[in-house]
Amino acid sequence: MAPDSATVERPIRLVVRDDELRRSRLTVVFRLFLAIPVLVWLGLRGIAAFLVGFVNWIAVLLQGEVPDSLHDFVAGYVRYATQVSAYVFLAADPYPWFRVQPDYPVDVEIAPPKRQGRWGGLFRIVLALPALVLATALGGGLSFGPSGGSSTSAQGSEGEWVFWGSSAGGAAAVAALLAWFYALARGRAPRGARDLVAYALGYGAQALGYALLLTGRYPSSDPALAEPYAELPRHPVQMVVTDSLERSRLTVLFRLFLAIPHIVWILLWTIAVLFAGIAAWFAALATGGVPQGLHRFLAAYVRYAVHVQAYLYVIGRRFPGFTGQPGTYGIDLEIDPPRPQSRWLTLFRFFLAIPALLLASALGGVALLVAFLVWWYALVRGSVPEGLRNLGVACIRYQEQASAYLLLLTDRYPYAAPVLQGRRHEPELSVEPAVGDAF
Repeated sequence: MAPDSATVERPIRLVVRDDELRRSRLTVVFRLFLAIPVLVWLGLRGIAAFLVGFVNWIAVLLQGEVPDSLHDFVAGYVRYATQVSAYVFLAADPYPWFRVQPDYPVDVEIAPPKRQGRWGGLFRIVLALPALVLATALGGGLSFGPSGGSSTSAQGSEGEWVFWGSSAGGAAAVAALLAWFYALARGRAPRGARDLVAYALGYGAQALGYALLLTGRYPSSDPALAEPYAELPRHPVQMVVTDSLERSRLTVLFRLFLAIPHIVWILLWTIAVLFAGIAAWFAALATGGVPQGLHRFLAAYVRYAVHVQAYLYVIGRRFPGFTGQPGTYGIDLEIDPPRPQSRWLTLFRFFLAIPALLLASALGGVALLVAFLVWWYALVRGSVPEGLRNLGVACIRYQEQASAYLLLLTDRYPYAAPVLQGRRHEPELSVEPAVGDAF
């Protein structure tokens, strides 16, 4: 997980060939049923691919390189698994059929084989463990191997090789479930959810390709890899990152202990926020907006929650203050002033927020895993990897956008695209939708 620039072309990279979000309601209803034949075929191909992966391991140990024919066979499997996953998770609409589609809307480009270090090859499955676990938390696609389950273990003394079997769960699966209901209602996939699923598929392909020795380049979790296809519209709740990557090993070691005062304080503050949130709900129903003072109080709480999470998860560098003031921390939240809100959206705000809270919970699990990986990395290197740091920031941003929506700081729905800087920034609408391009 060494930090690397996302601008450097990677040997395994996701390609999103179009922005078509329309979905056939009929195929969406029966999507899982329609996918059964290709899932069975994917499982059969997976058995062969994982066996060839073991041969690749032997080849790297003996000659430091994977033969072209074996590389192409496994690369075809990774591409096909990505295309099937994109279909199942509603990131693409065309049926993937039973072979790699060269013009499929969501695909993976894989570079030709290059020489790999023998030491890296020898311990590949051990080195790949963090990436495979993170891919599982993200829900980075469907893949099947001899293990028949979601497990990973090192190569034993008798040559047994058991691979990661599938990652059908995780944040991408939650996003796909919400997109399923959305597509049934609107006849199109929500853009944010599509971008999140695509990012997860791209990382899953990197992790699987690394484990199967298609490349010696470690997977990058940097959300910047999604910038070529992802959008990040202007939102009233935005994350601002000015923090450095250096960390003190001593404070990292005792980070959980040092954060105890903040954990106690935010629990006490939460009690007051529960009553303030109810007051804001009644005020918005009566006047069509949240009073300035109440908005300021709730905004400080949400901003403080960002500071505490960033520090506790080692995403932030220094000890935060206790007031949640803007501009006081390296991982900060900018929240727009209060604006008029629809009384109808306010009336049903709790129910409208449930899908966002479900996805926020899934991304919270990803953020916890990122914190664990970053903690170990920072202890060894005295810094945090930029890609993981940025992924953690993106997860926290969605969580706090969901909190801001629930607490009536804005009626703009949270946006799930994991990028910190989108391909293009759209102007904010004068009337903000409740769901719109939701998630």
